[in-house]
Amino acid sequence: MVHERSSEQWLSQGGYEEDIAVTLTPRLVYFVGVARHEHVTRAAQEMGVPQSTLSRAMVRLEEDLGVALFARRGRSVSLTPAGRTFLASAERALAEVERAAESVRADADPGAGKVAFGFLHTMGSETVPSLIRAFRAEHPRVRFTLVQNYGEAMIERLRAGELDLCLTSPVPDAPDLVARRLDEQRLLLVVPDDHRLASRRRVRLAEAAEETFVTLEPGYGLRRITDDLCAQAGFTPRVAFEGEEAETLRGLVAAGLGVALLPPPAVARPGVVELSVTAPRAAREIGLAWLDGHPDTPPVAAFKRFLLSRRGALL
Repeated sequence: MVHERSSEQWLSQGGYEEDIAVTLTPRLVYFVGVARHEHVTRAAQEMGVPQSTLSRAMVRLEEDLGVALFARRGRSVSLTPAGRTFLASAERALAEVERAAESVRADADPGAGKVAFGFLHTMGSETVPSLIRAFRAEHPRVRFTLVQNYGEAMIERLRAGELDLCLTSPVPDAPDLVARRLDEQRLLLVVPDDHRLASRRRVRLAEAAEETFVTLEPGYGLRRITDDLCAQAGFTPRVAFEGEEAETLRGLVAAGLGVALLPPPAVARPGVVELSVTAPRAAREIGLAWLDGHPDTPPVAAFKRFLLSRRGALL
């Protein structure tokens, strides 16, 4: 016959902390109810459980802890000093569980829940604020946690469960993600306003082969696209400066420190000229990504439907 470990064995060995938590946690509510009433029968009536169940749970709890929590006088009980100490911690633990439950219920509320939404830096000044304003016209109480980052970092946060959705480029292709192409954004060759090409409206990218480039840092999707487009044009760009913000790069271009391939600005910047690129075709796809199999709360599902409905009209 196989015998279960005794309660003393559960607590006497150092490797069973998780087992202790599993054993004790279901009894905390019972313990707090008995401790507050100082009467087993009244506590059982309030909690809707048989008195015998409650009595056995308290005996097992004391056995598991190896400490007397109650002094008993018939159906009445009073807390021992150890019981008062344990009650304070048990009440805090249960209050924290209640707060956590309220928080996740609030985040999932269809009308006033929360969406954790990631997007590229280049979409933060105009595109994303406009999208959220349009969405909140129909869902005015939905809250957002907004994260601006480059594509790879956002995908990592999706996988870690820190984001519900992200707007990124290039559109990711991975077995654990779902991604939908929403739109395409043209890229422009940005040059100083006194540059030899500044009088042109259109250029072939090969005409900038001898230029110094300012780009985003490696790991950014736009950096990969820049490198790929230059390769298609037959050259490797000579990079003088690397940054994290498109508008910082525009500032560097305005200062005469190089040229850059960038999406159109939200507001025209003095000191630079933005040129269309005719060859190769300079554009980047913008897509929406989320974790495959990850259940959506109602507000996340609503925002996802809204974004997918903007396919072809995102920008």
